[in-house]
Amino acid sequence: MAARGHVQDPNDRRLRPIYDYLDNGNNKMAIQQADKLLKKHKDLHCAKVLKAIGLQRTGKQDEAYALAQEVAALEPTDDNSLQALTILYREMHRPELVTKLYEAAVKKVPNSEEYHSHLFMAYARVGEYKKMQQAGMALYKIVPKNPYYFWSVMSLIMQSISAQDENLSKTMFLPLAERMVEKMVKEDKIEAEAEVELYYMILERLEKYKEALDVVRGKLGEKLTSELQSRENKCMAMYKKLHRWPECNALARRLLLKNSDDWQFYITYFDSVFQLIDESWTPPAEEEHSLEGEVHCSIEQAVSFIEERISEESKSSRPLRGPYLAKLELIRRLRRRGCNDEYKLGDPEELMFQYFKKFGDKPCCFTDLKVFVDLLPPSQYTKFIRQLLDVIPLAAAAENEVALPGDIKALQQHLCVVQLSRLLGIYHAMEKKQKLAVVRELMLRYRHGLEFGKSCLKTELQFSDYYCLLAVHLLLDLWLEGEEAAVWQCLTLLEEGLSHSPSNAQFKLLLIRIYCRLGAFEPVSELYSSLDAKHIQHDTIGYLLTRYAGSLGHYAAASQSCNFALRFFHSNQKDTSEYIIQAYKYGAFEKIPEFIAFRNRLNSSLHFAQVRTERMLLDLLLEANISTSLEESIKSMSLSPEEDDIPWKDLRDNRDLTVLFSWDPKDRDISEEHRKLSLEEETLWLRIRSLTLRLVSGLPTLGHTIQPKNSEKTAENGVSSKIDTIRALLQQLEAAVDSGKKFLEQKIQYPVLGPPPTRMAGFFSNGSCQCQTSLFYLVSDIYELDTNGLEDSAEIQERIGNSFKSLVERLTDLFNKCKGDLIEVRDGTLKTHPNLLENLVFFVETISIALWVSSYCDSVLRPFKSNLQKKKKKKKESSVAMPPVFTHFLDYVTELQTLTSNVIDHIKGLEIILTALKLEELDSLCKHREKKFTKTVQGKVQSSYHHSVQEIGELLKKRLDTIKKLKI
Repeated sequence: MAARGHVQDPNDRRLRPIYDYLDNGNNKMAIQQADKLLKKHKDLHCAKVLKAIGLQRTGKQDEAYALAQEVAALEPTDDNSLQALTILYREMHRPELVTKLYEAAVKKVPNSEEYHSHLFMAYARVGEYKKMQQAGMALYKIVPKNPYYFWSVMSLIMQSISAQDENLSKTMFLPLAERMVEKMVKEDKIEAEAEVELYYMILERLEKYKEALDVVRGKLGEKLTSELQSRENKCMAMYKKLHRWPECNALARRLLLKNSDDWQFYITYFDSVFQLIDESWTPPAEEEHSLEGEVHCSIEQAVSFIEERISEESKSSRPLRGPYLAKLELIRRLRRRGCNDEYKLGDPEELMFQYFKKFGDKPCCFTDLKVFVDLLPPSQYTKFIRQLLDVIPLAAAAENEVALPGDIKALQQHLCVVQLSRLLGIYHAMEKKQKLAVVRELMLRYRHGLEFGKSCLKTELQFSDYYCLLAVHLLLDLWLEGEEAAVWQCLTLLEEGLSHSPSNAQFKLLLIRIYCRLGAFEPVSELYSSLDAKHIQHDTIGYLLTRYAGSLGHYAAASQSCNFALRFFHSNQKDTSEYIIQAYKYGAFEKIPEFIAFRNRLNSSLHFAQVRTERMLLDLLLEANISTSLEESIKSMSLSPEEDDIPWKDLRDNRDLTVLFSWDPKDRDISEEHRKLSLEEETLWLRIRSLTLRLVSGLPTLGHTIQPKNSEKTAENGVSSKIDTIRALLQQLEAAVDSGKKFLEQKIQYPVLGPPPTRMAGFFSNGSCQCQTSLFYLVSDIYELDTNGLEDSAEIQERIGNSFKSLVERLTDLFNKCKGDLIEVRDGTLKTHPNLLENLVFFVETISIALWVSSYCDSVLRPFKSNLQKKKKKKKESSVAMPPVFTHFLDYVTELQTLTSNVIDHIKGLEIILTALKLEELDSLCKHREKKFTKTVQGKVQSSYHHSVQEIGELLKKRLDTIKKLKI
């Protein structure tokens, strides 16, 4: 419960026990206590609301809502009731009801500052910007405080942001907001920094950059003090907008004189110098160069300025990286302009060598130099690496030939060189034997480096962790080249690394990717959980978990991971409203549009749409056995075939595809093209899945109609429009499938640590797609039979019979593609077949759709059979010819039953093989040190596969039980 302020109310003492019960989570006792109190005090509204909160929390939402509305209808004005109702409506996710509550309260108590401010915040929660503006002004008239006035101004800006018509925004809302602030400026009533920030925001949105600059440079700008260099940054932004490059240059130069390590000002300085050169700008002879002082407008001045910064840095007590990197940046820019030889800044290779000597022991050295390696000619790569190695103080160990570092500084320097070697492609060019030798050396260095981290806490990373990661990356290269054993060594080394560095996120992320690639999901849930992903990370890295959960047969874990992700997305709406309210309260107006944009970005998230769709399909798969339970499940999800709630045009790909470290050269790394193609693939697959879900949700809407559909009742009951919806969706599905097939024809290969491919390729290749599409076409035929009746439908019956036969054949083909050993020992190496597992999962899904469609067939054919039997009794005939569709259907159900039994038997066989598989025979292949981790890894994969087939088998048994009940 929210904290309750002290209220001088005689009923407060009576209500306290109910509050305490609710605070402690004892909702049943809270309801009982409220009932006792209401027997004595029938008009104690707050007790009713507190009872409603208890009911809401015990799952009795309808009772809670009825009780709350009973109190709300009385338009209470006491604090206790209003606060309790606000809490209840929030828990019900009905913030719009809070606005009605305070609208009524404000009418009854028109001069209450508290109720007016609560009303404003209630409008903020639902985004009623027009009403917020009015509420803010009403509040200012009652209590003339500046914050209330500026709440109203900010609400005008929000109206301009949310306006569909940009012209309306710039001609009405923003000018009105500007006039409102100017009035306060003229009256000298501007008090706070937030008010100046708001004025600046309005002028910037109106593109009045000159006026915005005057505000920042003028008296009002003196109030901008909360952020370091806030005034200078705003001036710089306006100079850039106004293309006032002399001022831009002078200000950047002045700020670099103060702090020669601020990289953003070097970039601005270089940008402005070259802009001035291109414009042939010359400084005035007598006047000041600019408002901000001296301007540099030639390459000579820029070179001289950077040399001065380096000279000054040498006198500094703390070594600064900025000036040295600025020199490399200037060389790069001059090279692009083709004029590097004219200005002798030095050889980039030598400059990078000197930089390494100065900063090589810092972990940031690699990321600093990574940006500039393109300045080196490829022919110099090996020489450059050898040059760096020569300056590292390494001492050769007695028992081997590898020279090892004697301290942490030398280790960091060597690590930097190893990372650069990978980045420059030196490792990629090696033969298999050389790569394996490098892996052994890296692991030797890793284990030696652990000595320096003996005192590290569990939450700290070991100094030598990157050696292990680089060794794994080399092994992944070998795996892609066909070396099957390499992937197991990857997992072994990562598990070893994780045992020494339990908080290393990179080890965990790599383990997640590799286990999933091998088809083992069981260890992944725990690894992801230990990452302790926070807030937005559920969207940016959540795809690593949700992509594989359901597709590898771990249905319970899939359900849990989807719930986990959805909880974050659903709470986003409520949480963002609270952030916006806090921003209003504390005057952080510039953050409000950011919060709104953040909320919209999450609502339009590709991952959100995927998880929502997959979660609903999974729920139907796990819960809906026959048409009645399918109907109930679809109702509980509020699913409708007509409604498509995915914002296709605004879908945002928020995935962090670079979350895994990569030292690959540019040509092997994730490119922008890969990102675009991955988004296209994910969107196509989402469209197929979404249409499948909507088609399934349309099945219960058809129902058996008893009367022929050519009667006039068609339009009344709307069933014909339902079948039209199904047929329209089926056409859309066909189009999406065609687009998907065209996309796959490109045969795109993503980098091994790039975006994981979707399940679309397997869906097409194993025949699931054809099966599912045929099933939905069968629905259309059955509906036609239902419409026309049995008498004149010989052609339709024959078509349905052929469809049944074809479906059984396709399902049998799909089953054949599930056959084979999931794990096998080949040439002393373990080999997994995750595609067989994915095929089994597709089989379960397809057989489930077949069952729901069969259930619909059953609901149509059963009444026909009943009518025929009645006719038979009336005519007293010994036999009435049964239409062929009944035989077709019964044969189909029998074959479906036999096929499902065969699959269950196959799964039992897989379970026996997995249980009997002895992994110990592989132990002899492992070195003693790695034996423990190899055993762990192989055990995890074996256990995961065993768990998968168990869950798939259990689900198929349920389906088989339901198929047995399908008797007309």
